[in-house]
Amino acid sequence: MTTSRISGFYNMTLDERRAKLADAPASSTPPELAAWTSGGLSAEAADHMIENVIGLHSLPLGIALNFMVNGRDVLVPMAIEEPSVVAGASFMAKLVRAGGGFHATTTDPLMIGQMQVINVTNLDEAKLKLYEHKAELLAEADSIDPILKKFGGGARDLEVRIFDNSPIGGFLVVHLIYDVRDAMGANAVNTACERLAPRIEAITGGKVHLRILSNLADRRIARARCTIPVKSLAFESVGQVSNLPNGQIGNLSYSGEEVRDGIIAAYAFAAVDPYRAATHNKGIMNGVDSVVIATGNDWRAIEAGAHAYAARTGRYASLSTWGKDADGNLVGTLEMPMAVGIVGGATKVHPAAQAAVKLMGVKTANELAEIIVSVGLAQNMAALRALATEGIQRGHMSLHARQVAIAAGATGELVEKVASQMVAEKVVRIDRAEEILKGIK
Repeated sequence: MTTSRISGFYNMTLDERRAKLADAPASSTPPELAAWTSGGLSAEAADHMIENVIGLHSLPLGIALNFMVNGRDVLVPMAIEEPSVVAGASFMAKLVRAGGGFHATTTDPLMIGQMQVINVTNLDEAKLKLYEHKAELLAEADSIDPILKKFGGGARDLEVRIFDNSPIGGFLVVHLIYDVRDAMGANAVNTACERLAPRIEAITGGKVHLRILSNLADRRIARARCTIPVKSLAFESVGQVSNLPNGQIGNLSYSGEEVRDGIIAAYAFAAVDPYRAATHNKGIMNGVDSVVIATGNDWRAIEAGAHAYAARTGRYASLSTWGKDADGNLVGTLEMPMAVGIVGGATKVHPAAQAAVKLMGVKTANELAEIIVSVGLAQNMAALRALATEGIQRGHMSLHARQVAIAAGATGELVEKVASQMVAEKVVRIDRAEEILKGIK
């Protein structure tokens, strides 16, 4: 059984970390893990994926530890360039374990295909005609992909909407609700819309203009919740107090209740103010996107759907909620669209994406979505905890300092030496890094 609790993983060498992953039963074999050493993709393979290929562009890939989702331990690959995200999510997952881990659910994988019908003489009449032919339209859409139908997918419903106040006048929008099973679904839905267009034109007397999937996948929702015992939230921040007698450096202690209430107050800010909500949700997407990218899924689609969903009431707000239960424990929830797949697209073409899916041991797209939404909630908690206590810069800057040191020309052991001195001085800038490096040399 895979365990996501690997002691000392942070301090291991790259080779030692890969060896630990190879030992995990759900993990990839050493040859498959090699995809994460090379970037996993050849220039020749990339040339078949997009246009005008000239090479490859890599992101760091780390493993988030400590995650338990629906009672199962999961090692989570995350592809991201921003410091502190993997560490923050891993630490929050460790705290959540004390409360039973993450509990996640998903709806059926229903996607929406939109067909815009223009040049319609009578919108109300055309709408009713389409509903009269609904059964035959669904049957035709259902016959397009026999493989998908074999696995339980296919057309589920048809909805017709009237827009009579647009800049070009009135038109209809027909929604095809389509179950895409373990695929992301764009190709299947777009193909179905293309197939139905001539029949819809014949029924309405109009012209089907746009035929395209919607990335506001509000029929395909992933939800996660967690409970953190209040006593687990208490911690001591080393070196936070610097105004003690004789220039001593002291510690600042935070009780569990202080941390809990600080997180809840920070959430309340995002719940009412879109300026704060945008950054709050960006923190959620730090976790979400990194797993989506690692598994070869469409992170732009996930981003678009998430932010549209956050504004579904007419006012942009937080995707997550934070509060406390009857026992005073911290409780977090996250609900958002999650249109990810494990079949088709880059997920099946990119060796590194295949290794990521295998490492997590997921068998369905819904399982993947449940892990991703749990990572999003963990990363949200990490950001709120930092903001509500010692400040976001303390942990973030210590990691960012390494990047600055490298940019200044530091290599090998000098990276840590330069970074550590900048953090101690609380001056993390490339000009200071260059000065420190010059002094060491």
